[in-house]
Amino acid sequence: MFRLKPFNPETLIPPLVKTLIGVLGFQCVIAAVNLIFPPDMSRAQTASAVALDRNGAWLRALPVDNGRWRIRADLKRTDPTFVRNLLKVEDERFYLHPGVDATSILRALLSNLHAGNIVSGGSTITMQTARLLNPHPRNYGNKLIEALRAVQLEMRYSKREILALYLTLAPYGGNLEGVRAASLSYFGHEPESLTLGEQALLISLPQAPEARRPDRRPETALKARNLILTRMAAQNIIGASQAHEAMNEPMVTSRFVFPALAWHTAGRLARNVKGLQATVVTTIDANLQTRLEAMAAATAKEQGPNSSVAILVIDIKTRGVRASVGGGGLDRPGGWMDMTRAIRSPGSALKPFIYGFAFEDGVVAPDTRLMDSPTRFGDYQPEDFDRVFHGEVSVKEALINSLNVPAVAVLNRIGPEAFQGRIESVGVPLVVPKSGLKQSGLALALGGEGIRISDLALLYAALGDHGLARPLAYTLTDEKASGGHRLMRAEAADRVVSILRETPPPEGRLPGPLMKNANRPAFKTGTSYGYRDALAVGVAGGYAVLVWTGRPDGGARADQTGREASAPLLFDVFDQLQAPSQLPQAIDPNNAPQGLKMMTGAGVVRASILFPPNNATVYVEVKGAGEKLDAVRPLKLSARGVRPVEWFIDGQPLKLDDNGEWSWTPPAEGFYDLKVIDAQGHEDRSHVRVRAIHADTR
Repeated sequence: MFRLKPFNPETLIPPLVKTLIGVLGFQCVIAAVNLIFPPDMSRAQTASAVALDRNGAWLRALPVDNGRWRIRADLKRTDPTFVRNLLKVEDERFYLHPGVDATSILRALLSNLHAGNIVSGGSTITMQTARLLNPHPRNYGNKLIEALRAVQLEMRYSKREILALYLTLAPYGGNLEGVRAASLSYFGHEPESLTLGEQALLISLPQAPEARRPDRRPETALKARNLILTRMAAQNIIGASQAHEAMNEPMVTSRFVFPALAWHTAGRLARNVKGLQATVVTTIDANLQTRLEAMAAATAKEQGPNSSVAILVIDIKTRGVRASVGGGGLDRPGGWMDMTRAIRSPGSALKPFIYGFAFEDGVVAPDTRLMDSPTRFGDYQPEDFDRVFHGEVSVKEALINSLNVPAVAVLNRIGPEAFQGRIESVGVPLVVPKSGLKQSGLALALGGEGIRISDLALLYAALGDHGLARPLAYTLTDEKASGGHRLMRAEAADRVVSILRETPPPEGRLPGPLMKNANRPAFKTGTSYGYRDALAVGVAGGYAVLVWTGRPDGGARADQTGREASAPLLFDVFDQLQAPSQLPQAIDPNNAPQGLKMMTGAGVVRASILFPPNNATVYVEVKGAGEKLDAVRPLKLSARGVRPVEWFIDGQPLKLDDNGEWSWTPPAEGFYDLKVIDAQGHEDRSHVRVRAIHADTR
């Protein structure tokens, strides 16, 4: 009789322990292999860096190695229907398997045996991702490696992270990798909302990206897309009518060009970020940037084949750079150079800061009287741009008219070294030309030292912010930063702004905001030696705007001044800006403190002629030859004395011109006697010789 042995639980313990040890040992081996031989993620870490505008719009991306576009996929901005349909077609059990789907592999093996060749790989999305991370020839040996790598990926990343990796690395033909690059290139938009036809094409391309490229082989691409649609209908993923409708969608036959707005600035910022999360959100407004780039290109074309244009628009409140145009176009000479980063001569554009520091130090006030007359400062003798001296003028008049001698005189009082030190104290270096000198001296007032164009914009933004200087912000992260350094006291800065607001606009130009009773721009122009640089910088409506025109190679241009070449564009840029806000009003700018009415400290002076001085030879520019002078411009007469004054030429009274100024056009070459009489009856005389000089012989 068969009898069962008594059950002894202790007899099962050794086998259970052995099994447990075996399982743990296997897991340890897998963990050790995973640790010692991790998957190579280098391709995933070299995704294209993308620069976005402040609202998330694409500005520019940088290709990776060999010019390939590999743009990080963002599942939050990828059509969820596309993702769902992709998984149903390619890997229906994606969320269930551990990286390898045995059922899928068995099904593929049977299909291949039945067909007599490889017709199906049985690869999961995770296995395909492993192959994309480390490309190699397709064979059964490498398929085993893919399976092991897929398990490793599943151990290290979540399903959504693996899916994002696949949608970043999948090939879509040519130099396109990832669903974003493909969607932007083939359809002209992000993959946030895709039609069924677009989805089917994107699902089909990674399996044979070159053979099915729609821009090269549209017929093959059409067949592959429709085959996917037929398969989706057969699997009841979509309805037959949906498939039929999607098959009627036209096939794309070309590629869109990737956006390249703010080419210089966006590229520089994108190069500073790395890795799979290589996205930088800038402070730039893409809509404004687009308009200004078109304006810059048109202006550069108007000014000649070698000319370029740079524009900066800064939000004074946040210092965010709303627009940065580095040139007049990549197709122009020097167009690849970012002129907003170039170091150029500012011309007269630093004069407002000379007067601002002088206001702060109590050296002068807006109503202080200065002499604009031939003056020598040691070995340096400046002259005005128009080669005409204006006599006694106020600081306000000197700044509005950008007179050179008064600016140099004030700089001489505050000291060029002290001036440069105060500018550089807020992080703005001034660069001395290669002359062996450490400092250019008084020539600094007229552009004798170079400055980075963006730094000049920084200084003017400080003027518009009551004298507080802060770095320019190019990213939203930087824009949120606070702090800064005081360039000058608020009262001094506000006085400068108030004076600059009275600068006459360029001929025939008024900004749109001015027509709506907003503040008129407070601006200053600058022209460097040889007309190499023409600048216009201003503040209005809560913005600081800089416009530079010139040649990137530093070549001279004929008669291209800041007022004529750049100021009109400056006003056009202000027309494009919205939401004007009030600029600071100066505090009683015309009320000079007692004792500062005349910088020299002199009292009331008797009538005396400042220009033309006695026994001088005055050269008059003329347009043509002949006994009668066809002067390019009249001579501006200047005298000191109690106003009003009266002028006489060879005993004949002179009349004020249409601008209410004393100007005289000599009728011919020769000698003339000039006399001035002031309101107290004091008079002065000068005997001068007039000679003609032709404009084309300057």
